[in-house]
Amino acid sequence: MKAGIIAAGLGERFRNAGFTTPKPLLVVAGKTLVERAIDTAAAAGAEEVALIVNAEYPEVKQYVRDHRWPVPVRLTVKTTASSMESFFMLEPYLRDSPFLLSTVDAISAKGSLEELASAGLAAGPCGTLAVTSFVDDEKPLWVLLGAKAEIIALGPSAADSGWVTSGTYFFFPEVYAHVAEARRRKLGALRQFLALLLEKGEHLQGFRAGEAIDVDRPEDVAVAERFLKAHG
Repeated sequence: MKAGIIAAGLGERFRNAGFTTPKPLLVVAGKTLVERAIDTAAAAGAEEVALIVNAEYPEVKQYVRDHRWPVPVRLTVKTTASSMESFFMLEPYLRDSPFLLSTVDAISAKGSLEELASAGLAAGPCGTLAVTSFVDDEKPLWVLLGAKAEIIALGPSAADSGWVTSGTYFFFPEVYAHVAEARRRKLGALRQFLALLLEKGEHLQGFRAGEAIDVDRPEDVAVAERFLKAHG
């Protein structure tokens, strides 16, 4: 099993608030976000990590290259138009193995990524999405679950479900079969790609993962630190 980590965003909310540290290098509870993401993936059983960072902050690239990691880290440096395109750029490293996928700012309770991987392997292709009833996002992706926790709808039509995605996923390489169609349609976000998978009849499973925090705004740093203290 491998892991992909998307850390190519520009962190505009932090930058607009006067932060000069690139978002992946923000320290939360004693670790940078990128360090925490890689360590968490390795602890969940990933034998290799594919990481994408943007080209706007060369200090992030240098940090990754200078650091000693618990597993090999395959680094891609590219500024992309969206998280979807960042995900697509990781395909050369992820197309031969099932893999975890997370954004660099997604923080979950200790052990939850291991549980997601186990559930994802059991569910089989195409993918399993960690979902939570804890809504702490300005633009959450709502998820409607069926009787066996299969995902039957995503987005506004699922807004009354009480479930949202939490920023971590488990995919099989077959997910990349739909890249060409996503680009043909000029999709602009990872959530749109997930909706395309449903439209194409791919099986997406929901995994109830408990609370999770996205470090999207400056005030989220303190929230995440309290969360980690409470949840290990």
